[in-house]
Amino acid sequence: MRPDTPAENVDHTAEAARLERTAGLYPEDAEALLLRAAAHLELSGDRPAATTLYDRLLSTPATLENPSLVRALKASNLWEYGHEAEARAIIDGIRTTAPREPGPWVIIAESLEAHDELESAEETFTEAARLLLPDAAEPPQALHPLLYGRHRVRRMRGLPHDDWDTLADTLHTAPVTLDELHDPKRVWSLGSDNPAELEAEISRLRTELGAYREALSRPFPVAVLHWPAPELAELLSAYPALSTEYPSHELHLATIESSLRELSTSGTDNLGIVTGTVPSYEAFAASEATSPDDPTLLPQYATTLAARGKAIAWPPGRGAGCWCGEGRGYDACHGSGSL
Repeated sequence: MRPDTPAENVDHTAEAARLERTAGLYPEDAEALLLRAAAHLELSGDRPAATTLYDRLLSTPATLENPSLVRALKASNLWEYGHEAEARAIIDGIRTTAPREPGPWVIIAESLEAHDELESAEETFTEAARLLLPDAAEPPQALHPLLYGRHRVRRMRGLPHDDWDTLADTLHTAPVTLDELHDPKRVWSLGSDNPAELEAEISRLRTELGAYREALSRPFPVAVLHWPAPELAELLSAYPALSTEYPSHELHLATIESSLRELSTSGTDNLGIVTGTVPSYEAFAASEATSPDDPTLLPQYATTLAARGKAIAWPPGRGAGCWCGEGRGYDACHGSGSL
């Protein structure tokens, strides 16, 4: 599928098949590729086939980066085509194991919410918030959906704002406030005969739809290649000709940041960083029938990694760690300069 293909023109069944074939070529990326394939199968309406892919991944849990995420997606999918009891059992199991990543929590809480289990959904969001939210005033971007989802469910239940709801309001930057987006009375306005009320609701829905479309259908990032210090040392030892591209690791890191800032200033959005490894790079060079010491291969390698879902977004979200892996926050590390 071309990155600029409109979502409504996607052949989800064909795209799922393509991703499955790609997973066979790149087994190290099979988890990410098969999860995307399963999502396309769900969108096509073939939910049993999606469950088959989730089961395929879960058959070797030790090889998965995030088995809780796969289980959560499976539970959500099962519930959508009538397997409620099994879905509930999986959801209970995820809550018991208390994963340290936000994704599984958001998926199971939204599944409960979608089936009008609002109290259980709120409890699930709150459990996750207690477990994962740091003491810092600005949680990392990955945790924002927890706060937004919790805010939404509590608003639907008519509960008063607490400190986490207030924090969610602060983090949300869209033109329409969270209180408006999550107002349970909005549904009644859809049946109104008042043109002004209908126009206001259409505007709110467009805001939500725009955010969803941006998240779901944007292409893979324009990515810059990052080599951790040990990998760069190994790369230059094996292929000294590349030393002209990488005079030092410190300069390499500085160049990544400056290149991304230049791209951002020029109007390029959806930027990212991919991390290379020497074995992966050598395998890519072999697949291209090119010597690894050819510097023109480096940007192609970066693009291939981004297309395989290996990119992390740049700049990191507020409060997130720096992309360089030094353990400091981005704002105190490579993000200390003005954007």
